[in-house]
Amino acid sequence: MISLQNLTKRFGLQTAVNGLTLDIPAGQIVGLLGPNGAGKSTTLKMLTGLLAPTSGTATICGHDLLTHPMEVKRNVGFVPDSGAVFESLSGLEYLEMVAALYGIPAEAARERIRQFIAFFDLSFETLTDKLLGAYSKGMRRKVVITAALLHNPPVVFFDEPLDGLDANAAVGFKALIQTLAREGKAIVYSSHILDVVERVCDRVIIIDQGVIKVDGPPAELVAQHDARSLEQLFTHLTGGDDLERKAADFAKTFRP
Repeated sequence: MISLQNLTKRFGLQTAVNGLTLDIPAGQIVGLLGPNGAGKSTTLKMLTGLLAPTSGTATICGHDLLTHPMEVKRNVGFVPDSGAVFESLSGLEYLEMVAALYGIPAEAARERIRQFIAFFDLSFETLTDKLLGAYSKGMRRKVVITAALLHNPPVVFFDEPLDGLDANAAVGFKALIQTLAREGKAIVYSSHILDVVERVCDRVIIIDQGVIKVDGPPAELVAQHDARSLEQLFTHLTGGDDLERKAADFAKTFRP
């Protein structure tokens, strides 16, 4: 479903993503982890056509990222970390616009929207009474997730999808992505909430400075590296082993 071959992105002299090579099959939930600046969001932006790679290539559902960008976009759903929307539209107007862009007939689109808003405990009144600029962060996130899934894409990329969701919505979302994977979709889940990744992902890829550090099932990776948890493994691989000492030293600055 997703295949990367030496995918690389440079910004001037800085290499954000450095020769990523990997394959992701249908039905797999992959946690993409890394510290800030590791290259996670840049990778997702390349795979969704928002950024052009400097070198290397990738295919989504057999379509080359560079030679068939429109086919790639038709097969991809993307929830960016920004949660950006057209704030001058109502929620319903925004979702209907997204459906029209994907060529979904109006009646079918309205039915899909009804199903999604019921899942997220929203209502048509909520979607029509306010412009998106007046929505809470969590409500906006629900609309963005709905928009990414409306066209039933076989590949879905989530970048910090739980940001802003309340506890119940977060539980529902985790159940949703597991259901999507069982239906055969390839899911890439980028997040800093490591305990959630450890519970819901079949596979974890940790990148740092644009390169892959480890790749495999989370339980196996934790065992292989003699770690107590995915969080401990992550901090060890990305230079965070000394965080407790740094926190203690920092706390001393507030003492008389």
